[in-house]
Amino acid sequence: KLYGMGDALFNHMNKENPDLKISIYAPVGPHQDLLPYLVRRMLENGANSSFVNQIYNKEIKPEQIAQDVISKISERNDHAHPQIPLPKDIYGQARDNSKGLNFDQKNLIDDIQNRLKQFKNKTYKAMPVLEGQDIHKGTFVSSFNPANGEEVGQVTFSQSTIVDEAFEIAKTGHVQLSNLYAYQRAEILERFAKKIDEHRFEIINLCVKEAGRTILDSDNEVREAIDFCRYYAALGRKDFNENGISLKSPTGETNHYYQKSRGIFVCISPWNFPVAIYIGQMAAALMAGNAVITKPAEQTSLIGYYLIRLLLDSGLPKKAISFLPGDGELGALIVDHQDVSGVAFTGSTEVAKKINQSLANRVGEIPKLIAETGGQNAMIIDSSALTEQVIDDALLSAFGSAGQRCSACRILYVQDDVADKTIEMIRGAMETLIVGDPQNLNTDIGPLIDEEALMHIQKHKSNLDGFGDKIAQVPLTPEQKAKGSFFASCAYEIPNIQFLDKEHFGPVLHVIRFHMKEIDHVIDDINSTGYGLTFGVHSRIQSFIDHIISRIHVGNIYVNKPIIGAVVGVQPFGGRGLSGTGPKAGGPQYLRGFASEKVVSVDTTRAGGNTSLVMLD
Repeated sequence: KLYGMGDALFNHMNKENPDLKISIYAPVGPHQDLLPYLVRRMLENGANSSFVNQIYNKEIKPEQIAQDVISKISERNDHAHPQIPLPKDIYGQARDNSKGLNFDQKNLIDDIQNRLKQFKNKTYKAMPVLEGQDIHKGTFVSSFNPANGEEVGQVTFSQSTIVDEAFEIAKTGHVQLSNLYAYQRAEILERFAKKIDEHRFEIINLCVKEAGRTILDSDNEVREAIDFCRYYAALGRKDFNENGISLKSPTGETNHYYQKSRGIFVCISPWNFPVAIYIGQMAAALMAGNAVITKPAEQTSLIGYYLIRLLLDSGLPKKAISFLPGDGELGALIVDHQDVSGVAFTGSTEVAKKINQSLANRVGEIPKLIAETGGQNAMIIDSSALTEQVIDDALLSAFGSAGQRCSACRILYVQDDVADKTIEMIRGAMETLIVGDPQNLNTDIGPLIDEEALMHIQKHKSNLDGFGDKIAQVPLTPEQKAKGSFFASCAYEIPNIQFLDKEHFGPVLHVIRFHMKEIDHVIDDINSTGYGLTFGVHSRIQSFIDHIISRIHVGNIYVNKPIIGAVVGVQPFGGRGLSGTGPKAGGPQYLRGFASEKVVSVDTTRAGGNTSLVMLD
């Protein structure tokens, strides 16, 4: 029994049978650790269904309380509660939830590894795709595995002459796609989602090899991509319905609101989410009826090509999509084209500004820019927070995907009352982390994307040694130092946020102590960076949480949870300020960013009188 609980039963049984041996569970520890635990136990034992609670209820017979639980459950024919949906059905009739892989059962893990082995030695290719056909002209380059430097496949970078050809084709593709009914475009996306699911293991294999993502991260990306397709399909059926939306109007008049395509959208996606963001941009643009010219990050062109082939196999009109692999110079050339109607971009703030300037200088139509950029993301911890939960969430947010997420936690503010304890637990938790080959399921942190990224973060770490105090560093093996772009993930305590001149993209966590009386100054410091992407607060004091939420200037706030891993349709993702333009990806307004609007107003009385008044009862 738990000490202090169930004493009546204990005393009775001890009196009836003094020789009965009963274990008493007595948790021991300091007040700040023990109190939350005891509160949780009291809540459990105080529940109406609790054995400890039922024993005091005179309406319940002793035989009922002592009934064998296993026998009682075995008598039931249905063990599912009718009001609790299966995971697939949690979004109701609108769309199915994506399914993931189970990494918690040994037999399922063995199956996952066996399914991935069939692609172990496979090499890939990527080349420009116009009208559904591969274009073999261009510059040949190799795509490398960031974990070991081995070649994954060959990529043909697009020639500049292909760009004009792609836009001419896209003009026809736009007409073809926009003339389809909204439900037909939605069905294409739903078929695409099905194909992604069917080819899940090869996509994961490509993600691991070309992008250096862990198997778990890669599977989560596949899920997110599927969710994007299904969510935008469901949203587009309604928002782009050919009948439009009837607006409340004065008598004798009708007004209808319609959303239509804009034309040709350029989609430029990053290497850190080579599946989810890449597909999310295209899916939204296509659902809105636009033709798309897509250029993935040069480091992940093989993944981009593989997915384009699946998309074309899903029934998309071949002229509606052009795939142009290449470097940043090619991207700039595409964005500068006179026929661009809009650009969806995810990447650095610096590049987003250049794209914005290029579009602003255009003669003629002003194209739409939808940009998602970086963030100097912080998490604030007060003394009431449960430290164990804080450590789990902070380290996942800082080191998940090797810190190569725009949403990653860069700065952890810890109230000085609990700072020493929290830092000590960070140090201990980091000792358990494993930097390694992302093909191994026990790897927590994979490599950085390439040598350039490694060089930048190593330079930042050298600077930190000058003004910060090292808390911990995850060790590297000699093999990891010899090959691959692995980085020894680390945590440093620094004086304040002003020591960080910009976002440093990689697995480095900066810890800052603060006094509670300075909390408004801390919030001002975070806001003053100009970034506004993600933010987290850990506290069990609601007034404190409310105060933080009301003053922080960011797009996504997470309370008592990690600040990475936004879920499509549930946590629409996107920032403000230096972190992006909006609308939020995976949110109810995103498709509208890819659309033009039309309103049709009709004076019905000009056709012979106001029939609505004549027909009143």
